[in-house]
Parts: sequence; structure tokens; C-alpha cells
Amino acid sequence: MSLLYPSFLWALFALATPIVIHLFNFRKTIRVYFSNTRFLKQVKEETTQKRKLKQYLVLASRLLFLFFLVMAFAQPFLPAREEIVNQQRVVIYLDNSFSMATPIEEKTRALDEAVRRAQNIVDLFPASTRIQLITNEFSPFSNSFKSRTEVTDLLAQVKLSAISRSAAEIINRIREKQLPVFWLSDFQKSTFGEVNKIDASAQIHLIPLVLEKFQNVFVDSIYLANPFTIGGEKNTIKIRLQNAGNKKVEGLIVKLSINSVQAASTSIAISPNGFTEVPFDIAAGLKGNNQAVVSFSDFPISFDNEFYFTLNYTSKLNVLEIKTSSQSTYIEKCFGNKDLFTFSSFNTSNLNYSLLANADLIVVNGVDRIEDDLATAINSYQKDFGAMLLIPGLQPDVASYKKLLPLPLEKNSALEIASLDMPDFLNPFFANVFEDKNSSMAMPQAKGLIGWGDDRSAILKFKNNRPFLSQFGKTFILASPLDKSFTDFFSNALFVPVMYRIAASGKKAEQPLYYSLTSSTIIIPSDSAISEASVRLVGNQEFIPSQRKINGRILLDLPKYALSAGFYKVTNKKDTIGLIAFDADKKESILLQMSGDEVKAALGGKANISIFEANSGETFGTELKERYLGKPLWKYAILLALAFLLVEVLLIRFLK
Repeated sequence: MSLLYPSFLWALFALATPIVIHLFNFRKTIRVYFSNTRFLKQVKEETTQKRKLKQYLVLASRLLFLFFLVMAFAQPFLPAREEIVNQQRVVIYLDNSFSMATPIEEKTRALDEAVRRAQNIVDLFPASTRIQLITNEFSPFSNSFKSRTEVTDLLAQVKLSAISRSAAEIINRIREKQLPVFWLSDFQKSTFGEVNKIDASAQIHLIPLVLEKFQNVFVDSIYLANPFTIGGEKNTIKIRLQNAGNKKVEGLIVKLSINSVQAASTSIAISPNGFTEVPFDIAAGLKGNNQAVVSFSDFPISFDNEFYFTLNYTSKLNVLEIKTSSQSTYIEKCFGNKDLFTFSSFNTSNLNYSLLANADLIVVNGVDRIEDDLATAINSYQKDFGAMLLIPGLQPDVASYKKLLPLPLEKNSALEIASLDMPDFLNPFFANVFEDKNSSMAMPQAKGLIGWGDDRSAILKFKNNRPFLSQFGKTFILASPLDKSFTDFFSNALFVPVMYRIAASGKKAEQPLYYSLTSSTIIIPSDSAISEASVRLVGNQEFIPSQRKINGRILLDLPKYALSAGFYKVTNKKDTIGLIAFDADKKESILLQMSGDEVKAALGGKANISIFEANSGETFGTELKERYLGKPLWKYAILLALAFLLVEVLLIRFLK
């Protein structure tokens, strides 16, 4: 035990006062005259021993009262268990990610409790201490050390942030490694990450906030059942939901809204730590940029109850045809819809090879011989960009075709007209093409001018299982020229949807339905109509990100951690050229925590890392003071002084 003000111990000389009074009690004897001594028999005799015992007890009570009163002023305390070497500058890291919205004890948000504990730490140090407050945003205010008053004001302004930080990022952010660091966090396993062992000179004080155990439903992913749609065709959106809790969720209403209008809803159940997939049909007819939101009510963890994504039907597919004749072809007629396609046709003799990079689909139509220069240009295009469809000429040079397709191509000598077999309706290539899957539908006929052996996965086959249309990656090959003497495929109902599917598979500038807030780069398709003015992102905030144009695309470098969840329009001057959606990282929704010991072990497990075990705000304040200030005992001294004063009164009053 130590004393905060030991000079008050001089007051213990006051203990001599009651002793002197006790020893030199010169109270005069009072003489009592009696007229009759017969009443003396009724007086109870009091022995000298009893009288002295009472006096000693009263004396002891007075001495102890004065002793503990003096000790109260001297302020005794138990020494601190730990010592902060540098009390002039201190670092506080406060985790304010979305997971800190989870309740802890007594329905208090973890963030609110973390702010209170941070304030306790601020109040612990002298007024001269400079404090650095760091939150997940790594805001400019965290670059410098501030006074206690300034840090108190900053703590009052701390809000939840969509930004998650790994342990490595936090440690790297603390520039001066030897300062004491108080680390307040829920220490999620999903976001903690790998970290190098910290220096032994660092003083890390871990303050875990233990979250209440709740189930939490969030959107794991969203995808289209058929990603090859063009325009506003009918499709199905599939939503994969996850329950990150250990309780089953039943009767959860999931809603899909498109352009602020509810399009569908359903009720689901998800087992503990399980997944479920919810399909919603998207009606045909959607045009332009569409904002879609999946929402549900999952209390009390609600920061991930909405998920944003886009359904964009504004981009056109760029189709380039390479041919040998000057006449209009069936390919040109097929892709003549200017709302969906940008079509261009070139003769092999005047083709500008630089145009290939802008195409989503190249159709080599009716070219008998593939020259080396053309083969080199197309192979280079296919390596980095879109799709190619090879339609043979009337007199094909099969050897030259092998420059584009490393297949066992051969020219058929026996040409017989034959009907095509029914397509495989289960093939994803034909998803949403047929409303009625009728086995009696009219199929085209053709003469197979070239062949490439057996292909069980061919898109279309003859009845003898020889392939008519096959796909190899993003390369498609047709067995017959599009000529009346070889096939009527171009006049069959299958022709247009098959060509559209081939074009859709070459979407090289296909945008994801959504981006994560952690994304660093996004790609926006562009065309020649876009001016040289900077592209802007306009939503909850407005940004002009770093950008560059490459091969008909705009690459935007996002300002990391500056965006918030929601929709952003991509604008160029006054024109809207795209719509994108951002969502919080799903790692934040997985609330599994690391224990203090696990965090300490991950950071190196050395003695310079301490852990606070307090589970409530009150016990934390007590533990904080006991660790670094010691345990004060003056309150107990005052209570004992009052107790002995009461004992003295009781002795005088009741002990006869």
C-alpha cells in the first residue's frame, strides 16, 4: 500500500489528545447529601473494573476514528499493476465499422460503449497528455496528436463507417511504434486478416467488446440466371442469402424493388450458418438503367438489410463483319437493330485492323481463304477481347481456317441435305429462348460443307450427331455457308436468337451487377460520342475519379474508402452514360469474433500485449484505474472513521 499525500501523517500526533484527556481527567468529586440512607440499598453497585473497561473502549474508538480520518486525507492506495512508460503521448484506435452497430450488454450498441471506454481512457491521463485518435476512415484529424478537449469533441462525432480495416492496416497506420496503443474493437475473424509479428517495444492494450449472439441474414451474392440476355429480355435474378447466426431464421420476408417499385416478395427460412437461394423473375421490357434493391427486415442487426444492384440495358454490342462481297448479307440484316447493335461491315481488301479491338463480335462471313495478316489480327483480338463467328465460304480453304481454329477441320466431299436435330433445351445457351419447348418445332436444313469431328457439346447438330454449330471458348464455327444452296438456317426462327446469343457471349465490357466498396477499379463501356470531359460519379457524393480510356472502355480508379453504399450515375457533361451500385463488404456481416487471447497470439503473444477482461462499462473503468492508477482506499478509511465514531456514541449511550 502507498500514500498519495503522506505529509498528512503528521496529523497522527492528534491521537495524543484523547489519551491525555483520558489520563488526566480532573473532574471534581460531587458530594451528595442524603437525608436518609435507607435508599442507598436500591443503588446498583458498579465495580471499578467495569468502569475502566468502558473508558478503554471509548478511548480506542476515539483513537481509531482519528487514525482513519487522518488516513483518509493521506489517501492510501494499492499500487498499479502496470505502468505506462510514456504518458505524454497516447494512441487510441477506435473500430467504427458497421459490425459495431451490434448490441452488447443491455441493448447498447458496441460503438457507443467503445466511445464511452475511449473517453475513460482520455480522462485517465493528465491534461498535458497529447492523444492521437484513429478511426477506420483514417481521417486527416488522426494524423496529429491532440489535447484531451479536442479528442473529447472528436469522440462525440464518431459514427458508423462502411470501411473495414485489417490488423495489418491498423498497425501500419500507427507511425510511432513505441507509444502506448489502446485498441478498441470487436475483433472480427473475417476482417482481422494476417499480420506480421509486432515489435516487442510496442505497448498494445487490447480492449475487446463482446457482441451479443444474434442471427444475421445478409446477401452473399446476386447473379442472373442467363447472363447472355440482350436488351430487356425476360430473365431470372437469383439471390443467395446467408444466415451467419446460430439460430434458425423463419418467415423472413425478402423483397425485390426495381426503380423504387416493389417487383416481387417471398418468405424464406434459413438454417443456422446456412444458405438459401431466392429466385425472382424479371419481366421483359426493362430499358435503360434500372436501380434494383433487395431488402428484408432482420432486427437488430440492420446495417446489411439492403443490397443494391443494377440492371442496365443501355450498352450496344459492337458487331463487325468481314466478308469478300459488296452485297448485303444475312448477318447485316440480323444485326440491323440499331437500339441493340452497332454494326459495321468491311471487305477483306479494305479492313482497318485497328477497328477489331472495339468489336464485341467479329463475324468472318464467306471468306474462302484466311490470309496470314488477317489471322494474326483476329488471333490477337480474341486473346484480349470478344467473340468470333467463322462462317465458311463456298470454296473454303480448310488449311487457312486452321490458323483461327486449331481443330481437325476437313472439307466434306459428299454433300447431302439433312435436317438439324432439336436443340438441347437444358443447354444454358438457349436459356429463356423458348417459351414453349415443343419437340415438333420446324428445324432448318443444311449441307455440312466442313466438319471437325464429333462434338457432343455442339450447340446445334445434324440428326446423325455431326455438329452444325459449335462453340470453343468464345469462338463459334458454322458447318455451312449462309447461302440458299447450302442451308435455310438464315430464314428459320432459330437464326436470330442464336446470333444474338453469340453476340452476347462476346460482351467484353460487361458490367457487374454491383461493386464492393473495397473495389479499386471499375470499367465503363464508352463510345466515340463521349467527350474528352472528365467522367463523374454522382450519387450520395460526387467524385471525379482518376480515369483513362482504353479500347472503347473507361477505366475509373476509385477513391478508396471514400464511397458509401448506394447508386451512382456515371455522367459525362450532362449525359448519363452508366449506372453502378456499391455495397458494403460482406465480410463485415460475419460477426464471429476472436477472443482476446487469440488476438494476442496473432500479434505475437509477447508480454508487451495486454488484454482487458472487463465486460461492462463500469467494470472497465474500475479495471482501468486499478491497472494504471492503482486502487484508492480513502473511501474505505472514511467509512471506518465514521464506523468508529458511531461505536463511540453507542458505547457512551448504551454501555452502563
